[in-house]
Amino acid sequence: MTNVETVASPLNAEPRYLQWTPVLVGALGATALSLILVTFGAAVGLGVSSAAPTWRDASVALWILSGIYLILQAVLSFGFGGYIAGRLRFPLAAGPVDEVETRDGLHGLAVWAIAVVLGGVLAALVGASTINCSSPSSATTSAAEPLLSYELDRLYRSSRRAPNADLRPDRAEAGRILLTASSHDGMSSEDRGYLIQQVAATTGLAAPEAERRVDNVIANSKTAIARTRRSTIILAFSLATALLLGSVAAWAAAGAGGRHRDGAPLPDWMVHSNKLARRRIVVQ
Repeated sequence: MTNVETVASPLNAEPRYLQWTPVLVGALGATALSLILVTFGAAVGLGVSSAAPTWRDASVALWILSGIYLILQAVLSFGFGGYIAGRLRFPLAAGPVDEVETRDGLHGLAVWAIAVVLGGVLAALVGASTINCSSPSSATTSAAEPLLSYELDRLYRSSRRAPNADLRPDRAEAGRILLTASSHDGMSSEDRGYLIQQVAATTGLAAPEAERRVDNVIANSKTAIARTRRSTIILAFSLATALLLGSVAAWAAAGAGGRHRDGAPLPDWMVHSNKLARRRIVVQ
């Protein structure tokens, strides 16, 4: 097989450097595949982070596994979109192989950039709708409610409370106070005393029992916040790594798609992968 080096017209004869139809199709394909893989990962428990108490008790190995899955799905999704863009790009003109591959790779990067923006917009819309649906009034909710909901349940648990009692303002205030437990100076004695008074008045517990409950909830809240911070760090590192490797995958896949389009020999890494795949099929 001969290598495709040039065609008749020079590269500078192309009226446009980027062809947006292949780029948009590839970006939509990458976003769709990423959404499918992320949804699947969340369904099987690979969600990287969660406010659920069961997730906070998960091992560090599960957090790392979730981060690795996030990276792998990004590489697959962006590679899929980049290959589509490179394969569909119509070579209006061509020149040296390295310049053609550069243009194919830039189409892959354009796919990556648009897919990242689309993913960010979808995540923002989902987050906004979740926040709007979860709380009817911002005056009676707290940022601590999703994170420390279980601790707040334990704090105000009582069998003597009226069924129609509205504890949302008290929970919101207590949640904001509990968030200070993980600060550098910790919770102040004034806030601790106030929580003890509120719990005793709301639940009907005696002062010593209310004090023990508050101290236990404060300790559990510090642990929950620390675990959430660690999972957030893993999420941020995994997301940054996934985006960086996704750009590399989009560039390489777009170049491979361009070679398929032009009938040129595949890169060495793709030839090696194809040989391994064929060997596995023969063995089976």
